[in-house]
Amino acid sequence: MLENLILFPLLSDNLHESSESFDIFDAGPMNRIMKRLLWLLVVNFGWIVPSISQNRMVLTGIRGTIIAHQPASTHQYIGSPSIAILPNGDYVASHDLFGPTSSEFVQAMTHVYRSSDNGKTWRRVSEIRGAFWSSLFVNRGALYLLGPDRHHGTVLIRRSDDGGDTWTHPTGTEDGLLLKGMFHCAPMPVIEHNGRLWRGMETAHGPILEWGKRYGAMMMSAPVDANLLKASSWTTSNSLPYDSTYLNGNFTGWLEGNAVVTPDGGIVDILRVDDRTTHEEKAAMVRISADGKVASFDPATGFVPFPGGSKKFAIRFDDKSGRYWTLSNSIPDVFRKQYPKRNAASFRNTLALMSSDDLLNWQIHELVLQHPDVINHGFQYVDWLIEGEDMIVVSRTAYDDGKEAANNNHDANFLTFHRIEGFREKVQQTL
Repeated sequence: MLENLILFPLLSDNLHESSESFDIFDAGPMNRIMKRLLWLLVVNFGWIVPSISQNRMVLTGIRGTIIAHQPASTHQYIGSPSIAILPNGDYVASHDLFGPTSSEFVQAMTHVYRSSDNGKTWRRVSEIRGAFWSSLFVNRGALYLLGPDRHHGTVLIRRSDDGGDTWTHPTGTEDGLLLKGMFHCAPMPVIEHNGRLWRGMETAHGPILEWGKRYGAMMMSAPVDANLLKASSWTTSNSLPYDSTYLNGNFTGWLEGNAVVTPDGGIVDILRVDDRTTHEEKAAMVRISADGKVASFDPATGFVPFPGGSKKFAIRFDDKSGRYWTLSNSIPDVFRKQYPKRNAASFRNTLALMSSDDLLNWQIHELVLQHPDVINHGFQYVDWLIEGEDMIVVSRTAYDDGKEAANNNHDANFLTFHRIEGFREKVQQTL
């Protein structure tokens, strides 16, 4: 049976300098040679080529743009996608590089791209040495990048006044060095509430120096009108360390926390939760005091059912719909049955649009991206913003590139841009 349509780009090694449009659809059983031949037919003859799907899985195709490509054979992988909208309407996106041949443990590299045509084309405008797991955000007309300088590094902030072309260079606590020590995060939202900016962060100094168990949940905040490059402008909460008694002893860590304003006007840090004993995923809700100095958690009430909660997710509130929205890597039943013993955090081939009106009960509205292969395909660590009626999205995407597969679903070889049109209209449908 012929299902869906397929467009596979014929990729060049220097694709990061430009961009190329494509549609992500189910490729069925076709091998890489066939993909390349089909792409040549599309390019040279204008063919619209149907794909053949053996499993009849209905996939949603979203028009996408390749922002950056890093071949798996380089042993450097694309991580930490982030996106911001400049005051003039341009989009800015960033990613870092991780992997065995990268400099992530010494002085990580982040690449910055800009689009002036609503995400149709992108060009790289800068490279930043000493930036990892970092968030782009705009405050008072300036563009900022906030995150560690390396894997489990010192927290830095940089400002750009020209749309990402050039950046300030942190040298000390007066011009961008915010926190010394070992810290962890992902490109999480920086939100404004009660005259302050809020951003989730984790300490990474243990005392147990194992992934997950080494992370302590905390919050950073600063007055919106302060000089954000000065460490003295920022307040940090206490850090809540790993507790082996949580989840009946099945808790193995929390990380990548979201600063979120609750329906009653409070601030919480909503974190990814690692529990390797179940596919029933959850998030943790840490309470933050109004002054940003005290973080507290009640394990009896603080764990919330959350599809995709064992992978990174970003939550944002939408004033127009009055709902909280996210894109998460949920696990459809077909894949749970296929891999019943697989760690929930290792399912990244499905991206779901979800919303909630209370942060406690989440509904899946649509599977916006999906591939039938769990092992080597992933749409993960997405960052997104609301623009008018649409969501604009950047994804750390693991996908065949026409020459080779991704190293695995985690070690992504693409940074891709997507648009979810009329996302609010999907609130009436529930999966």
